[in-house]
Amino acid sequence: METKLSSPSPRKYSQAFKRKTISVIGCCRHLGMSKQAYYKLRKKRDEKKEKEERIIKQVMVVRQEMPLVGTRKLHYILKSDLGVGRDKLFEILRKEQMLITKRRKYVKTTNSKHWMRTYADSSKQIQLNGPEQLWVSDITYLSTQEESIYLHLVSDAYSKQIMGHTVSRDLKAESTLKALQMALKRRIYASRDLLHHSDRGLQYCSKLYVDELRRNNCQISMTQDGSPYDNAVAERINGILKDEFYCDEKFDSFEQAKKHVEQSIMIYNTRRPHLSCSMLTPQEMHQQNTLPVKKWNKKTSLLRREVH
Repeated sequence: METKLSSPSPRKYSQAFKRKTISVIGCCRHLGMSKQAYYKLRKKRDEKKEKEERIIKQVMVVRQEMPLVGTRKLHYILKSDLGVGRDKLFEILRKEQMLITKRRKYVKTTNSKHWMRTYADSSKQIQLNGPEQLWVSDITYLSTQEESIYLHLVSDAYSKQIMGHTVSRDLKAESTLKALQMALKRRIYASRDLLHHSDRGLQYCSKLYVDELRRNNCQISMTQDGSPYDNAVAERINGILKDEFYCDEKFDSFEQAKKHVEQSIMIYNTRRPHLSCSMLTPQEMHQQNTLPVKKWNKKTSLLRREVH
């Protein structure tokens, strides 16, 4: 014979609930605090939560343009609106798992084993005190669903501004030359002595490239042993574009990659504060020559992780 279990009546549920429920007054008595203190504490907690949610929204707005920008730069960009210090912002983003850790991967694009003339490294003798004294050039690898492509860059070592760039399907000197020609057209201190520094790749040693440098009265400097520290500024800028602007993602097409790079460089040059430039953007740094350049040691110049 099947026995049916009877359900408790709603009245019994209500009575059981009342027995287990503690009123606010009873809770306050148990904790040894007044009702006013409890409500004040709860209000403070709610205000804190609301403030943190507002901060997260502000951070997300900035990261729509600069997806992987670090917390120090976020604080500098938003400090007038945040209402919290840098340490507190670190705490909030750490709790929300929104701190950035750098990803590093290296693909060699340099062929330095060739018969062409190379040049000594003169970059270490320059004391940077203004823009357009030293340019650094490099080529970095990008990829699409169909092919490997390359980003050629020429950047100013003082201001960290990307002066010239081009995206190409090849590593020919003609492609690298386009980035240099763009940089030369954008010079605003044409009377200054300029040193061009690069690795010893075929493109930079080619007659085509060297002749263009000489026509524009640029001195030539090259790395000696292939270490990335010998061209650290160029390597760092490559890393920023890849780590913070998703330039290391696999693009659907060459055209999409080119458009993404153009937009990323524009934001990098004009909106992203740079630690080495006293938190000015590269464009702002390039338009003055009074601020000293911050120098980083070898352990932190290429791999700056978001730690606190």
